[in-house]
Amino acid sequence: MKTLELDIRKSGITPTDEMKKAAEAANALLHSGKGAGSDFLGWVHLPSSITDADLAAIEKTAGNLRAKADLIICIGIGGSYLGAKAVLEAMSDPFKQLRREQKDPTVVFAGQNISEDYIHALLEASKEHSVAAIVISKSGTTTEPAIAFRLIKAEIEKRYGKKEAAERIVAVTDAARGALKTLATNEGYPTFVIPDDVGGRFSVLTPVGLLPLAAAGIDIRALVRGAQEMEKATDEKIPYAENPAAIYATVRNALYRNGKKTEILGSYEPQLQYVNEWWKQLYGESEGKEGKGIFPASVTLTADLHSMGQYIQEGERTLFETIISVKTPAHEVKVETDAENLDGLNYLAGKRISEVNRMAEIGVQLAHVDGGVPNIRIEIPRIDAQTIGGLLYFFEKACGISGYLLGVNPFDQPGVEAYKKNMFALLEKPGYEEASKAIKARL
Repeated sequence: MKTLELDIRKSGITPTDEMKKAAEAANALLHSGKGAGSDFLGWVHLPSSITDADLAAIEKTAGNLRAKADLIICIGIGGSYLGAKAVLEAMSDPFKQLRREQKDPTVVFAGQNISEDYIHALLEASKEHSVAAIVISKSGTTTEPAIAFRLIKAEIEKRYGKKEAAERIVAVTDAARGALKTLATNEGYPTFVIPDDVGGRFSVLTPVGLLPLAAAGIDIRALVRGAQEMEKATDEKIPYAENPAAIYATVRNALYRNGKKTEILGSYEPQLQYVNEWWKQLYGESEGKEGKGIFPASVTLTADLHSMGQYIQEGERTLFETIISVKTPAHEVKVETDAENLDGLNYLAGKRISEVNRMAEIGVQLAHVDGGVPNIRIEIPRIDAQTIGGLLYFFEKACGISGYLLGVNPFDQPGVEAYKKNMFALLEKPGYEEASKAIKARL
């Protein structure tokens, strides 16, 4: 089954033979491991390397958590939560809180911010539920998730005692070292490993993403299956004309060289909003360095046509759009006839809502292209686990190719440390005494 169709006809770009060869060479570098950041290329063949035993172990632990708790708190930040959040939001009923009965535990997220009100609200709400936690951190010392875990761990131990808490907390961390690994060993937590050669933003198909998704009742086997199909479809042996990841990477880089500095990822399905958020980290952290990189932005349509639509249509012409289009919705709802027709909508009577949505999508694309906004269209057949797995791997593969075409190392993030140094100095963390004096003088 083909999980994705890429259409670049409205992009204004016709890839040259030189562009095609460059993209094929970049893809080959990912597979050979001879490019920049080669220590973090484990994700390239990750889907095909996941075994049935791997999935069974994750499902077993997820099942234990599901049996014990109706609320599972997933603690992590960046790549340690965005992938799982993206898939969970895409696959979930947006109104499940209105359902009287829920067969699956609710999975919520913590440690992705330092908001006192957020963590207070979570701790208060959790009092009405049986709670378990999944804590995800390579080191165990990243400030945001470490604070959240300290508080949530204390709450679980207070309620159930340390012995029972050890069965309600699962750690996803380094194989051999780090504060969280040490704690997990000392306390007897079940653990899963974050592979050394897979960076956080590429980790959704490791236990980082698969464990919380399995705990939420998502079919992780279908998710992996979709990624495996896309791995094959974007292999280095696939000709350029048939490789959607290579084509997407080529076109977006060509647009960047033509002065299009911002890429807006959008969809007409609100369930995909967190796919946008995951994509923004993936591309922003991979490409935004050395004074280079396309700025990744996002919109949820048609809602944002009534807010950002004016700028996209007539603002500065430094942007292009990539739209994720869903071919077939999961449900059917038709517009009904109204005798008085005061709203003037009887011309739509009998039409499916999805037909109206599709015409809005096509109309917007034409208007934006006419307004000088190049468009790339990615069509997926439906929103399900297999399709989303393919979509995520497609974006990962295209990101690696695109970073190499841009001339940067897509697999490091040196700029992320700058704010941490300032924050630690302001908080007077031990070892930052001189930095603390210097930064306070600036204030």
